[in-house]
Amino acid sequence: MKKILMISALMFVMVACDDNLDEGLTYCTPDFTVQLPVDLQGAAIQSQTLEVKDVSSGRKVVYSDLNGVALKTGLYDMGYEADVTMGGTTRHVTAYVQSVQISSTTQSVVLPAFESLVNDDFIIEEIFFTGTLQTSGNQYYGDDYIKIYNNTDHVLYADGLSIVESKFLTTAKYDYDPDIMNEAMTVQAIYTIPGNGTEHPVEPGQSLIIADTGIDHKVANPNSFDLSAADWEWYDISISASHMDIDSPTVPNLDKWYCYTQSFFVLHNRGFKAWALARIPVDKEEYLTHYNYQYSYVIMNASGTFPMTQSAYKIPNTWIVDAVNCGVESEYVWNVTAPSLDRGWSYCGTIDHDKTRYFHSVRRKMLYLKDGHPHFKDTNNSTDDFNPYCIPSLIEEQGTVIDMDGHVATQLTWDGVTSK
Repeated sequence: MKKILMISALMFVMVACDDNLDEGLTYCTPDFTVQLPVDLQGAAIQSQTLEVKDVSSGRKVVYSDLNGVALKTGLYDMGYEADVTMGGTTRHVTAYVQSVQISSTTQSVVLPAFESLVNDDFIIEEIFFTGTLQTSGNQYYGDDYIKIYNNTDHVLYADGLSIVESKFLTTAKYDYDPDIMNEAMTVQAIYTIPGNGTEHPVEPGQSLIIADTGIDHKVANPNSFDLSAADWEWYDISISASHMDIDSPTVPNLDKWYCYTQSFFVLHNRGFKAWALARIPVDKEEYLTHYNYQYSYVIMNASGTFPMTQSAYKIPNTWIVDAVNCGVESEYVWNVTAPSLDRGWSYCGTIDHDKTRYFHSVRRKMLYLKDGHPHFKDTNNSTDDFNPYCIPSLIEEQGTVIDMDGHVATQLTWDGVTSK
């Protein structure tokens, strides 16, 4: 979730398999190769940890030495952290790889390491993608929002900040060709805050609400809340007469650069996407001309094999200032951004179409208060940085409905957990 340095330089640390370690299961000890950032070539490793998660069981084991790590055959997610010294300075690097297949033919595992840089721009504070329900029990659309925050100690300008949604799903993994994930994020929606660069200052500790539709939704749905005072909204001119968007008279529109839909855009209401903030340093025309991404992949299922070719837009990772992957516990399979942007993910609900997900959001964890404002956690790992399945901040502030039984919010929190 911040801008990151990347790659090169090798640090080594063998493949053997043993059938006798545990109840006849086959265990392997692959070589681990850590690729350090290019400016840390020759750095000395002072301490390191490797967390290995068995995807099938969810079991996690942490190692402090990469030599002789014995893993049974299977699928693993791996997170690596190390303190290294270079020129008398200690620096911290991390790596994260998903769906690593360990088998008798696995010779090595490569861990591309990144050094996190201090984020000096906005962060995503909260994403409310689940929406609310009408009194009939049907899904209500239009009250989703993204809350962004100035977590720095100085004024930031929101002019030119883009809010984007990933094209790919965190619940469906394919081998996209060409694979550009370590270079760029593939997106299907881009909406940008207009301005000349200094029109929209945001003080330290202040937020902006980016709404789907900036109206008082309680008028149409008593179970919803008021977004008529949001800072911005995304508005779409629809070509479908039966699916028209609403243009709020009280909330200004974002500048729409691109969106895949020909009606109106809503956040994926089960959260099977990644959302990000980006600073795109070229104008709209140049971007739309030069940053198209054509790719292919293959769908294989019981009905057969289906080659697919599609297109989307790409945003270089160096332009992205914050990213959050989301999903559902039972369906999540991978992150759709590079680990340099986000090494974890968050969620609302535990199963697909979980009816308890409504009226909930993901909210960033508070570390401490400074001058009466929260300072939020930002480690580029949404699993660690976000509280999942929270009562949304605007529902708390307005004391509106939190479930279909008509209960209302009675507690104010900084982050969905910590009380104000």
